[in-house]
Amino acid sequence: MAQVIVLATYADEVMEPLTRPDESRAWRGEFTPLDLFVGGWVIEFERMRPRSGLLEHLASLPWPNPAQVQVLIHDEEDDCFGLWMIHDGTLVEVPLPRTQRYHGPAPAPHEFPPSPGYLWRTDVGGEVPAGFSTRPQDPRPAW
Repeated sequence: MAQVIVLATYADEVMEPLTRPDESRAWRGEFTPLDLFVGGWVIEFERMRPRSGLLEHLASLPWPNPAQVQVLIHDEEDDCFGLWMIHDGTLVEVPLPRTQRYHGPAPAPHEFPPSPGYLWRTDVGGEVPAGFSTRPQDPRPAW
């Protein structure tokens, strides 16, 4: 299970279409508004395939203030939420102190959907499994 939270001020109009079903999108699902003073929406994905293309779609939207868009993603095996922000028109992961994203070996092409890797805390100990790398080993975008 993965949880995605979008925080963006004055973006109700931009996010409203994403709260309804739309079969034309590459990703599947609908966001639910959060009851926050600042604009916030959440979506959960049970599997990896239905989320492919989500970050590209979000980056392409006409945000009133792209510099204030924050996307928080927590995958099942992550220690904490990762943070993505729009830089040069693309949503990119912003490195967080005392965390590192590790990537396992790439699966055979199209056997499984691409994995975003695992965001683990580096200050709590623990061994990195053999074969894992800080560089993606699958060139396909996971989100």
